[in-house]
Amino acid sequence: MSKLILVVDDEVAICQALNGILSDEGFSVITATSGNEALIKIDEEIPDLVLLDIWLPDIDGLEVLERIKARFPQMPVIMISGHANIETAVKAIKLGAYDFIEKPLSWENTIPPVNNALNFLRLTEENLQLRKKALFKYKLTGQSSAIKRVREQIKLVAPTNAWVLIRGENGTGKELVAHAIHHYSKRASGPFVEVNCAAIPEELIESELFGHEKGAFTGAYTRKRGKFDLAHGGTLFLDEIGDMSLKTQAKILRILEEQRFERVGGTRTIQVDVRVIAATNKDLEDEIEKGNFRADLYYRLNVVPIEVPPLRERKEDIPYLVKEFLQEFSSESNFGLKEIEEEAISLLKEYDWPGNVRELKNIIERLVIMVPDKLIRAADVRKTLAQKNEKGIDIFSFKTFKQAKCYFEKEFLRRKLEKYNGNISLTAQEIGLERSHLYRKLKAYGLQ
Repeated sequence: MSKLILVVDDEVAICQALNGILSDEGFSVITATSGNEALIKIDEEIPDLVLLDIWLPDIDGLEVLERIKARFPQMPVIMISGHANIETAVKAIKLGAYDFIEKPLSWENTIPPVNNALNFLRLTEENLQLRKKALFKYKLTGQSSAIKRVREQIKLVAPTNAWVLIRGENGTGKELVAHAIHHYSKRASGPFVEVNCAAIPEELIESELFGHEKGAFTGAYTRKRGKFDLAHGGTLFLDEIGDMSLKTQAKILRILEEQRFERVGGTRTIQVDVRVIAATNKDLEDEIEKGNFRADLYYRLNVVPIEVPPLRERKEDIPYLVKEFLQEFSSESNFGLKEIEEEAISLLKEYDWPGNVRELKNIIERLVIMVPDKLIRAADVRKTLAQKNEKGIDIFSFKTFKQAKCYFEKEFLRRKLEKYNGNISLTAQEIGLERSHLYRKLKAYGLQ
């Protein structure tokens, strides 16, 4: 559909001239010769853009502009005038006008501003849609008292600059909570930068967090901005903070307190404005007693604690989560929207979900893909839950010892790696393998 433009000018000849110019460019045009007529047509037609003369016989054009912006704040308005001064133009822009053009009007001084205004409107609308999708993506689903309490905490803390420590088991949605806090904060237009403290080797974490200068170490061929630098004006999410080494904790504490740092190999001090949200699946008080976590860093991060409950403590939310996941996976695939019977939901509620919401989401995705019918039945759920060993494979069904050994090794390493969120060093320490040996095995099994 062609864009609808309202031209408002008390000179009929100008309305006709603009009608011709705009129509030739494929726009639909309506006209008005007074402020009152313009306001009536705006209510009736809701144009995509308004070209508005400053001098009108009944209402001043600036007053018409104010009324338009009060009703339709996103509607772009371009002011036109033959004898306005800079003061009038500045006032119009302050009142919300997109642009200001002078008479006599021609293609050159009319069409480019009109196209720019409509492109700006399109980008604004796309941005609003993306923000709506993001807010939906990061919403916490459920009606249990536990999840309502978390939503209320997010609502209270998000508008502030307070630091937040999110605690909960793996798969409960700690990252989701961090995103929600950012999106509802005053920093929502700024960056959200995530750091998985467990996945970055200790020898590289300083470079990742603070950046480095060219030549700072072997392989530093160019300058690199760190996560703190990238998060300036926004939010820095330190995931799995409990897996950070004591050496790095000390450096992090200083930077968190001062909001200043130097890149690795650099001497220039960089000042940043960053809100910090941290998350962990560990009992940090216990880690402090063991000497694995600094008490001063814990108290600096733990300004506002938020505990994300495991799924087994809010099983009444499972029907809501299942419905949401069914819609999500059905829309992403060609299977169409699938339904699930009540008995199947009851079976899902009987399971304890050690992997929490993440595990439930994986199960629903598997059911959407593997169940050919439009209705997922209790038998389908029962069969899937019985096959919690990956793909339902029975290790004793292999014909040779080598096949069984390879399968067991791959499954064992995968689960241990998941336990430590991909941290190869911690996994190697846990299972008693050299780090290089473990890395070769992971590469061989395609588990990198």
